[in-house]
Amino acid sequence: MSGNIFGNLFRVITFGESHGMALGGVIDGCPAGVKLNMEEIQYELNRRKPGQSSIVTQRKEFDKVDFLSGIFENKTTGTPIGFIIRNKDQKSDDYLHIKNSYRPSHSDFTYEKKYGIRDYRGGGRSSARETVCRVVAGSIAKQLMKNVKIISYVSSVGDISINKPYDKLDLSRESIENSPVRCPDPNISKMMISKIKKIKNQGDTIGGTITCIIKNLPIGIGEPVFNKLHAELGKAMLSINAVKGFEYGSGFYGTKLVGSKHNDLFNSDETTKTNLSGGIQGGISNGMDIYFKIAFKPVATIMKKQKTIDKNGNFIFIIGKGRHDPCVLPRAIPIVESMAALVLVDYWMYAKLSKYSSFIHI
Repeated sequence: MSGNIFGNLFRVITFGESHGMALGGVIDGCPAGVKLNMEEIQYELNRRKPGQSSIVTQRKEFDKVDFLSGIFENKTTGTPIGFIIRNKDQKSDDYLHIKNSYRPSHSDFTYEKKYGIRDYRGGGRSSARETVCRVVAGSIAKQLMKNVKIISYVSSVGDISINKPYDKLDLSRESIENSPVRCPDPNISKMMISKIKKIKNQGDTIGGTITCIIKNLPIGIGEPVFNKLHAELGKAMLSINAVKGFEYGSGFYGTKLVGSKHNDLFNSDETTKTNLSGGIQGGISNGMDIYFKIAFKPVATIMKKQKTIDKNGNFIFIIGKGRHDPCVLPRAIPIVESMAALVLVDYWMYAKLSKYSSFIHI
């Protein structure tokens, strides 16, 4: 299996399965001498870990990261950073009923057809548990870019949405983290939580959207052709489990406007009066906030009877078992932020090495 490496100068390779002994990774290319806040790394992992509230999977994992190399006295040494997160609460018997069958809309089918074998326990490598490694790497990437701020929040669950623009919301850490669903609007948050609980009680799942904002990114990040900043962000977001869509700036709404209404007119200080461009023009950051929205589908494993096929192509009925998220959105917030950080840190390192570095200060 290929495709387990992300990044160019700051590269991370991840390994491990949902019900294996551990997950982990190696970060290659991290500069030496970076002082790391280890508590902040664990904080990000705690935001992603299962069992943190009644509206997420009740699998109990501490998700404590152990660093094996590349860090000495809380500073990076410039050598590869190796790390592992041990699994503690696997219940593999919950998946015996799908050993010879496929869950509808799950990667069970495509994995087995591609590789001729699959780890049916929790989805194996296709499990969203793999993203725990991305959060470790992303947290380190965030700490390299001290001035850049990445903020995400749940903006919709099913048909319940925040109708305010992000700059009209309280996006402080406290405001977002005080909500179990990580929605900064208290009234909408309550409605979302109620919706998720109702769907969970019905044995079903539900999707929604996450909005991400990147602040303090200077002008000049990104390349104008194949390595456009928004293209790299889109690729990163679409690599996250259950993601079905990505739009930045005005997105699909912009298709309803004429050019005279969509153009962002300049202020005298080179900022713009509006920001329908989403902080990116021609694939390059323009100094304004970058913002984008990611669509997550409902989790494929549901606790309702569904018709499916077995390995022999026979129709059978299955019902999901085990512990699953009725909605992935609350736990996906740190994953979205980590993938954004991994995209940006590559550009940051390119800027440091290029002849344009004197113009770009991250």
